[in-house]
Amino acid sequence: MRTIVTATGFQITNYGALALAAWQGRQAEVDRLVRATTSEAVSRGEGVGLTVSDWASAVLCNGLGRYEDARAAAERVVSDPPAPGVAVHWGPAEMVEAAVRSGDGESASRALERLVRTTQANPTDWALGTEARSRALLSQGRDAESLYREAIERLGRTLCRADLGRAHLVYGEWLRRERRRIDAREQLRTAHDLFVAAGMEAFAERAARELRATGETARKRSAESSGDDLTPREAQIARLASEGLTNPEIGSRLFVSPRTVEYHLHKVFAKTGVTSRGALATFLYGGGRKLESK
Repeated sequence: MRTIVTATGFQITNYGALALAAWQGRQAEVDRLVRATTSEAVSRGEGVGLTVSDWASAVLCNGLGRYEDARAAAERVVSDPPAPGVAVHWGPAEMVEAAVRSGDGESASRALERLVRTTQANPTDWALGTEARSRALLSQGRDAESLYREAIERLGRTLCRADLGRAHLVYGEWLRRERRRIDAREQLRTAHDLFVAAGMEAFAERAARELRATGETARKRSAESSGDDLTPREAQIARLASEGLTNPEIGSRLFVSPRTVEYHLHKVFAKTGVTSRGALATFLYGGGRKLESK
């Protein structure tokens, strides 16, 4: 980017760095980049820069659990006229979550309406999964649970690990509030593992707080972990298999097919050298694995 700026004399705003810092929960860096982006955007009359800054602030604050601040930032995004870029389209999703958590159901509903205009115009699994997650936040009972599961199923078919993690997180939060602590732990563990793997520290800590509220402590990665360690999904499936669940039962719990479970178990066996389900418990809980399973 510096080479381009030097060669052309045209200043390029580093929106990517701002988005990355927001997803990773780096407050000081986001503050610095927002100031720089806002200054550059104002000097060039580039309104999209302000929109991106507000969207990044909303993502950051939702991760940190500062929902009133997230709502205020997202409100500015959804109040702006349509502008190019992803931020203006996904700003409503941040608004739904922040407004619901702030007790502002009316604003959340308006944001959902705006989000639907985007998702229905481009009905990919990513778009519809994000819509389902947002609808779930505004729903109750069986309707909410069905939507959370739809969100996880759709986002699980994409490469959008951050959004998948957030779907598991809000589902786990909902389950905990429904007093279904055991079910909540499974979702929150998955969310935490996805966030840690992605370097999303603020969201990971939010998931860890929720886990602690269920009476469980989130596992920590060992500094000695190698590339041969199990992935979060492999560890999750290995743990369930070690508890005696069948492939169809694991698939039903994780919203994946039995064939997908079999694929991951094959990789678990190859990585660990374990040759049977019965030996998995010894490996996972007996010190054979470098990363603790729970």
